[in-house]
Amino acid sequence: MNNIENIIRLAHGGGGKLTLQLIKEIFLPAFKNSILEKLEDSARINFNGKNIAFTIDAYTVNPIFFPGGDIGKLAITGTINDLAMQGGIIDPFISAAFIIEEGFEIENLEKIVKSMKEECLKNNVKIVAGDTKVVEKGLADKIYIITAGISFIPEKVDLGVHRIKEGDAIIVSGTIGDHGATILSTRYDFKLSNSLISDCASLKDLVKSLLENDLEIHCLRDPTRGGLGTILNEIALKTNFGIIIDESKIPIKNDVRALCEILGIDPLYLACEGRIVCFSSWEKRNDVLSIIKENPLGENAMLIGRVTSKFSNKVIMKTTLGVKRIVSMFLGENLPRIC
Repeated sequence: MNNIENIIRLAHGGGGKLTLQLIKEIFLPAFKNSILEKLEDSARINFNGKNIAFTIDAYTVNPIFFPGGDIGKLAITGTINDLAMQGGIIDPFISAAFIIEEGFEIENLEKIVKSMKEECLKNNVKIVAGDTKVVEKGLADKIYIITAGISFIPEKVDLGVHRIKEGDAIIVSGTIGDHGATILSTRYDFKLSNSLISDCASLKDLVKSLLENDLEIHCLRDPTRGGLGTILNEIALKTNFGIIIDESKIPIKNDVRALCEILGIDPLYLACEGRIVCFSSWEKRNDVLSIIKENPLGENAMLIGRVTSKFSNKVIMKTTLGVKRIVSMFLGENLPRIC
């Protein structure tokens, strides 16, 4: 605890530098083991010769209803996506716990449950266990949902930071920052346009299509809290490689960019909830890009950069002005709860 602050701030939950510090200085020393210390989106566990992906997450988004989704849809797709990043695409099962504030409208709870049901049916997922707690008015913010998920990983599938190699291609499956911008716009009632819609969606089928082909996929990550910039920094720090990306290749919607310019926010740090950052062999990059683009969620996919032996532990961006700048780890401040 030598370097950590003596109180918890909102920034500690923002998915950036302070979140990582909290994990490394508080949680990892207490719970450290060979599975946890990998800090992947979900744990890979071998059970009786079968590889299983296992994950847990809590959803506290504000507002709970937003263009493109709600807290219920977010909870199901977010859990599915965390499993999928480890290759967990076979027979996912989910448990769900609800913490509900006294006075919450039953009608809104029904909408949220309906949304969860629809996503489960769409993705052939079952909710098999659950819990409900009600707390006094003022002790929660409407409703929180905690989910845990488990799924089998296909044989011979091995995804993770440990497989990333020098020269790997870095592909983003679509426009970045859509979810974070939508939450900001909805929460603070910015009237830019109707095109700000969360990318909240299940990535299971897209991942399945990638794994069914011999594409030399090494690592998959979904850039949720902290966005693309934070994910790339985490990987650079874990691998000791450098990462170089091209600003002109990063897909960003005009309205997302406009909102960021108004608020002075870098879109690299805005959350996505339906995007993949894919690390694959350079030789297979065009095949990977082609498969991703065949999926409706991947129509705006782009090759944005490459893993390099230069710039160890750093993310470097070639800007549209022709200069290079360091993309630092996001501190985690000044954003609403986005998931």
